[in-house]
Amino acid sequence: MLRRLVLRGRWLLGHSIFSSLTRRIVFLNLVALIVLVSGILYLNQFRAGLIDARVESLLTQGEIIASAIASSATVETNSISLDPERLLELQAGSTLQPGAELNDNLDFPINPEQVAPLLRRLISPTRTRARIYDRDANLILDSRHLYSRGQILRYNLPPLEEEPQNVFEWMGDEVGKLFRNNSLPVYRETPGGSGTTYPEVMSALTGGPSTVVRATENGELIVSVAVPIQRFRAVLGVLMLSTQGGDIDKIVQAERMAIVRVFAVAALVVIVLSTLLASTIANPLRRLSAAAIRVRRSVNAREEIPDFGDRTDEVGNLASALRGMTNALYARMDAIESFAADVSHELKNPLTSLRSAVETLPLARNDDSRERLLAIIQHDVKRLDRLITDISDASRLDAELSREVTHRVDLAALVSSVIDGARAHEREGQTIRFDFATIPAPAGGPKGFRVAGHDLRLSQVFTNLIENARSFVPQDNGIITVRMRRLAKRVAVTIEDNGPGIQAEKIERIFERFYTDRPAGEAFGQNSGLGLSISRQIIEAHGGTVFAENVFDPKQPTRILGARFTVHLPAED
Repeated sequence: MLRRLVLRGRWLLGHSIFSSLTRRIVFLNLVALIVLVSGILYLNQFRAGLIDARVESLLTQGEIIASAIASSATVETNSISLDPERLLELQAGSTLQPGAELNDNLDFPINPEQVAPLLRRLISPTRTRARIYDRDANLILDSRHLYSRGQILRYNLPPLEEEPQNVFEWMGDEVGKLFRNNSLPVYRETPGGSGTTYPEVMSALTGGPSTVVRATENGELIVSVAVPIQRFRAVLGVLMLSTQGGDIDKIVQAERMAIVRVFAVAALVVIVLSTLLASTIANPLRRLSAAAIRVRRSVNAREEIPDFGDRTDEVGNLASALRGMTNALYARMDAIESFAADVSHELKNPLTSLRSAVETLPLARNDDSRERLLAIIQHDVKRLDRLITDISDASRLDAELSREVTHRVDLAALVSSVIDGARAHEREGQTIRFDFATIPAPAGGPKGFRVAGHDLRLSQVFTNLIENARSFVPQDNGIITVRMRRLAKRVAVTIEDNGPGIQAEKIERIFERFYTDRPAGEAFGQNSGLGLSISRQIIEAHGGTVFAENVFDPKQPTRILGARFTVHLPAED
């Protein structure tokens, strides 16, 4: 039982879930989804918009802080407000040059002692780094080195071993590397704290704010904004605000991870839906393929093609086409089998007669008996030749009709030429009058008697019908009437004779292969019984119909005046 379940599961996985068609559908849908997500990650404006918003925020924050610093700056040019201890700190390790004035070295328009507490209070709630430069681009204050009283300094040491990343973190890093902008300038700390290496600081010293976006060596974004500190249009210094490395990248990374999570869920949904879609296509196709294989291998039994007629899509159309093709194949096989049986039966009669005559010929006692036997042998040979010729024509008919190219045929001219040929080959001792007329459509209706077909085969049809009528009409007063009418979308041709008509029970049988119902007095074996069968086959190949009926006397409904054959062919306007 377990082995059966395992085999069933393997079959299900191999044929239904992981079939070739299923894999292709899932793969193509996933590729489309991957391209879409990649385009979103690459072309989205979130990163650029986040940088712009951060720049605007830093500009606003910088202008506020610069205004606050400017209001607390010392603007008296002849007096200095300076803490002696602060002076010692600033001048530690330096000595005055001989002859230098004290005011030149100690002229601080921005008082660090007054600005530092203000800067610490304004910067501490944020993760922004603030630096103040004087008018010579020298660093005065750096928020990274400002600490409040009693604050405990804490530094995070790097881990001894790097923690392993999970799958999502690794995917996030790889995506970040893939979409990293390598055209940004690299951010580097300048030794000595000089601001001359920062273009935004030098630009701000001229009186206007400036922004620069840089990237660290690890690819982390840093946005820097330099705002001039002015009072009464006098530039006292520059305030430079910059983001911490990785702040913007963390936000972008979080957004990308959200997109990746959405992609994972969408990919799962796509796989499930693609598998279901593929099963609705692959399973019916597999059943149709298996049925076609059974049809090819089965000899004694008829295999049925699965019916998907309730489906209106291509699979349903394919199933209907295969069912029709299979039914036509079985019908053709039955026709071939029946045709072979009929041929065998028809050939046996003349062969039996011929063998009897040949066996009797050596036993003939006189010349008259020998002459009669030789006449029988010649008659049977001609009959065999006629049968073989008609059988060959009948067997090649379908193939020839499928290969030949159809043309526009003027049916009126064709039937007229056939009748002219029949008049020129009258039988000895027989007088026949041919009456041919065309009846056009009513006024305003379609005109012309053109059809699409093979002129030689259509000539063969009307020749067979006219010769069949000729064999049944009286010898001295035979009448064959041919009428051609144009209907709405068809051309109708009727061929009537004044013969004895057709027995009611044999009206349909006359179109069967090798069936003969000849008039009294006609020599046996002069007809193969294939003429009317071939005619119907040709007409049906042209999309038309042919049928037979008797012509009755209007005054005496039970009296038969002759037989009528009617041919309908699609008109070619």
